[in-house]
Amino acid sequence: MGLSQYDPAFRERPIWNAGKKVGAKRPLKQRQVWEIRFLLDHHRRMRDRALFDLAIDSKLRGCDIVKMKIGDLVSGGSIRHRAIITQQKTGRPVQFELMADARSSLNAWLELRAGSVEDFVFPSRINQARHLSTRQYARLVDEWVTGIGLRREDYGTHSLRRTKASIIYKATGNLRAIQILLGHSKIENTVRYLGVDMEDALILAEGTEI
Repeated sequence: MGLSQYDPAFRERPIWNAGKKVGAKRPLKQRQVWEIRFLLDHHRRMRDRALFDLAIDSKLRGCDIVKMKIGDLVSGGSIRHRAIITQQKTGRPVQFELMADARSSLNAWLELRAGSVEDFVFPSRINQARHLSTRQYARLVDEWVTGIGLRREDYGTHSLRRTKASIIYKATGNLRAIQILLGHSKIENTVRYLGVDMEDALILAEGTEI
């Protein structure tokens, strides 16, 4: 039964996000990336290791990662060094790199998983013809971050999307490159996404001698 905003009970209803942290999720630090990889390897979670590595390198939203098909990542029997997909949210193509760690873990997972180029890389456990759900992906990320002692309230699937972009930005200060890698149409979106503020700008300026 729904409540009207004019009902007395409406004012007594707790806010849905009361006590919860909302806003942008933190990116992982490089050390935390390796800690999660070690955790997944230790527990022999090959699928999760491949999923994690793909999420870090691709910098894609969860909805794009879970829908990826084997043919998107494999060419001529080997994992591509670069791949391209069309983003669900924007309809714009975005290209991404797959580094040695990701290629290795994806290759190990796909050898175990088998399947054709039209099959999903990460199938649903309930229905093999369907892909892993974004909700299950989010649950897995919760497991990974809490497994290395982080608070799940501070991290989520977008943490993985932001991680490599954040590391590249801190190393180079090149917002245009990050905009291209994330597939943003406007650089203002990239600025907001990375949380770039005056302090970041001043640190970059202070490190530049003329």
